[in-house]
Amino acid sequence: MKKHVLLGALAAIIFSLPTQAQRTEQNHAERFEQLGTELRSPNVYRTASGAPGHMYWQQQANHEIEVELNDDNQSIKGWQKITYINNSPDELKYLWIQLDQNERDKDSNTPKIAESRINPRMNLRQLESILWHDMDLGLKINNVKNLAGEDIPVTIVKTMMRVDLPQPLRPGETTEFTMDWSFNIHDRMSFIGGRPGYEFFPKDGNYLYTMAEWFPRMAVYSDFEGWQHKEFVGRGEFALVFGDYKVKITVPADHMVGATGVLQNPEQVLSSTELQRWEQAKKTYDKPIVIRTQAEAERLEKQKARDKKTWVFHAENVRDFAWTSSRKFIWDAMAVKQGGKDVMAMSYYGKEGNPLWEQYSTRVVAHTLHSYSARTFDYPYPVAISVEGSNGMEYPMICFNYGRPDEDGTYTDAVKYGMISVIIHEVGHNYFPMIVNSDERQWSWMDEGLNTFLQYLAEQEWDRNYPSRRGPAHKIAPYMASEKRLLEPIMTNSENIIQFGPNAYAKPATALNILRETIMGRELFDFAFKEYAQRWMFKHPTPEDFFRTMEDASGIDLDWFWRGWFFGTEPVDISIEQVRWFKLDNRTPAQKKADEQKVAEREAYHVGVERNVKDIPQTVVERDPATRDFYNSYNPFTVTPDDEKAYKEFIDRLSPKEKELLNSGLNFYEMTFRNEGGLVMPLIIQFNYTDGTSEIERIPAQIWRLNETEVTKVFAKKKEVSHIVLDPLRETADIDESNNYWPRQFVPSRFEMFRGGGGARGVSSGDNPMRRARSRR
Repeated sequence: MKKHVLLGALAAIIFSLPTQAQRTEQNHAERFEQLGTELRSPNVYRTASGAPGHMYWQQQANHEIEVELNDDNQSIKGWQKITYINNSPDELKYLWIQLDQNERDKDSNTPKIAESRINPRMNLRQLESILWHDMDLGLKINNVKNLAGEDIPVTIVKTMMRVDLPQPLRPGETTEFTMDWSFNIHDRMSFIGGRPGYEFFPKDGNYLYTMAEWFPRMAVYSDFEGWQHKEFVGRGEFALVFGDYKVKITVPADHMVGATGVLQNPEQVLSSTELQRWEQAKKTYDKPIVIRTQAEAERLEKQKARDKKTWVFHAENVRDFAWTSSRKFIWDAMAVKQGGKDVMAMSYYGKEGNPLWEQYSTRVVAHTLHSYSARTFDYPYPVAISVEGSNGMEYPMICFNYGRPDEDGTYTDAVKYGMISVIIHEVGHNYFPMIVNSDERQWSWMDEGLNTFLQYLAEQEWDRNYPSRRGPAHKIAPYMASEKRLLEPIMTNSENIIQFGPNAYAKPATALNILRETIMGRELFDFAFKEYAQRWMFKHPTPEDFFRTMEDASGIDLDWFWRGWFFGTEPVDISIEQVRWFKLDNRTPAQKKADEQKVAEREAYHVGVERNVKDIPQTVVERDPATRDFYNSYNPFTVTPDDEKAYKEFIDRLSPKEKELLNSGLNFYEMTFRNEGGLVMPLIIQFNYTDGTSEIERIPAQIWRLNETEVTKVFAKKKEVSHIVLDPLRETADIDESNNYWPRQFVPSRFEMFRGGGGARGVSSGDNPMRRARSRR
């Protein structure tokens, strides 16, 4: 690296790429404007600080349900009583109820609004999805009655049902009504898919049922939206009401049932051996206790009892209820300490899940409770259940997950870590949105994004080298570099998103991780995030409540961040455009003249000078003395008395601090950065020095506030810089790292050939090193 110095001034040699022309559009006062009217106004229900207001309210719906599973024709029938409490200040003339099972009805809008096309090669599943199905899967509402047995008029609108009340339900009043209903359970492993249903195992002729969205559920009536009765068409999940549940589930006598809530009659449904093991599990904290073993489950698979048993569960203050049933189930459990009480972490799985599930599932459940609780609140429910159902879906206290080894018991690391990740994720949903009860139908990111962020932290606590797919900033860069037509803001309704996984899961999780690691710091972020969780547990938060609480609790203005990451689609691409190196001139006149002579000689020298020595034996001036004058003998690089006097006077005028600065030897690096992507972010700069050391400087994003296109900043360094790297730890999700270096470095891009295709969710595909290792024994 070269430097150039002048007395009493700064100068530079420029090392840069050509500077691009200034953008013509406005380049400031956009990205740093406050969100203002883009957010709902604070009110008595939701404060400007992001906390619930002094008049906050929410509705309550209690349920008593009796349901029976028919294992012969895969159907259920049920009766329920709903007690609805109107805590709102409004008079309600009717109530809205969700009939989510109707999403699979033959008249459903789901297949109608889905695009379809004919490919050169079509399999049966693809054709079936085009033809839809003529199966009878809709929810049959047999009657809706008041407690006197009188019919209540209802109107069914696809997946919603309006219940017209005999008289308006005034504020503070309660209404009760009952329903009889039934439906046929579908094969969720078929083209219909979906969250609930059954899986059939042809080798042993048994079914595994994961029952969710299975009963008419109250829609949410809120202060910010009124009735949330947007039709359910498959992707956008649920907005639900808290309440207490008493549920009786009748199934074949040899089935094992897991459900939301606490089992009330273990003595009636468990064998004496299972009951003894269950009591042991409640006192065991270090490892799971197997309550029904694989050998016992395999015997039951062959016997298939014809009589029935009824399992009774109670759950308090939950927004939903789900259950699972199968004679295939192995069951294990252990106790987990949470806030001075014991929580039972449990797993249900068929033999197809072993050895993976027996080794990992319940331990992962326990770890998830510890990890999430440390960052939010103590897990308040009495149980947390993981069910192996070749699935991935969450409900209060219970979730359905995937991850099966191959038939020989081996598995790939992808299956292992995929299983652990999905268990963390689905168990983690107990916190968001089962307790912090956001509206998934409208804002998927409020549960999926926040949960994916906490999942990433829990994964890193599980294994130091955990291969997390989402969380680190650089992993979202390919999505953010997508074509603009394929991108939507995070603040987009779930049904309108093209790349749903990156948008609702990965990008918000990455944004939170960047907030924690780069913008706010771990301590401030963790405090604010926990404050949000505790403010809104068992309540209905909105995005405004989250944004405002994070700022309120941390003392940091984050509107620019929410605007860019949640309301926009611009990517991060910051370029080092130019670097200029300056040094203060502290040379003596002799040193300065010597340096100037070298520069002049270098400037005067070229190829012609070398060749003219031979081709011009004598010039005119060399030959004729009459052509010479003063300047032919004058040497401008000779130090004169005037030079020495001027230098002495300059030094004498300097203060002690100025002399110290002059002799400091500091290097000044003027750097120009260009915002190519549009999304403003901090400047994280690593200076690498010629002595082999390095340091990182962090400049807040607000440096862009007066010019969002290009900024210049000078850095004073005692050491000489050899090269500079922008965002060296890959913290900002920069989509083009090739312009993050000075001098420029070649950054190769790579591609990988792969073979398409795949099997069921969570099943091994590709290379299996475990199997190869066993085969060599």
